[in-house]
Amino acid sequence: MMAAFLRKTLKITGYAVGAVVGAVALYMGTALVLERIPVAKADPGAPADVPVFIRTNGVHSDLVLPVRTDQFDWTQQLPYAHTQANDPSFDYVGIGWGDKGFYMDTPTWAELKPSTAIRAGFWLSTTAMHATFYRAADLAPSPACVPLHLSRAEYARLIAYIQASFQHDAAGNVRWIPGHSYGPDDAFYEAHGTYSILRTCNTWTNNALKVAGQKASLWTPFEAGIFYQYGQSGKPPEGTAE
Repeated sequence: MMAAFLRKTLKITGYAVGAVVGAVALYMGTALVLERIPVAKADPGAPADVPVFIRTNGVHSDLVLPVRTDQFDWTQQLPYAHTQANDPSFDYVGIGWGDKGFYMDTPTWAELKPSTAIRAGFWLSTTAMHATFYRAADLAPSPACVPLHLSRAEYARLIAYIQASFQHDAAGNVRWIPGHSYGPDDAFYEAHGTYSILRTCNTWTNNALKVAGQKASLWTPFEAGIFYQYGQSGKPPEGTAE
């Protein structure tokens, strides 16, 4: 009796483990295929009016934008005073979207907790926006930092996409989350949308590139899929991940 029970238990356990391994393999395989399928730049002849960047710290990807242009001043919604440094000399701001717990608790993979990953992957938590200020010298082209140039029309669409991802209060201000940052030059804000294994921070960035008419992957949950389309790995030089 006991031997039969153990055999049945082991069989059920084996099926469960096999199902999990199979699901992970299917997910990874699908991602690998779809992230290699390119979405072409919508208008290759568009004027190069606005310099922007795609940047990753090896975990989260950001769109890095000029702090001020004649089209938009990001400090009107993301003031320097929301950061510890409160330094107005920064001339670029990186903006990303992601699961709130994953974002705020996982600046590097070393800090990732299983509970955070489970909540993030299966629609169990809320989302946040992350803004980080940079200087031009911080944005040298590299495998983890790709420069782009958008037309005014493309940049206007990108601004609208990013704006729609922030939660706003009744006065129209973004909802800052005080007391949380990775360092002196960044801040977090409440966001719209739900994070999952199908819509990650990198999916958000990839979709933003599509909205702005830039090269992108058909679909990707990983930063590598985005950077692949630009001939880069998306891996920061060793020792530089934030």
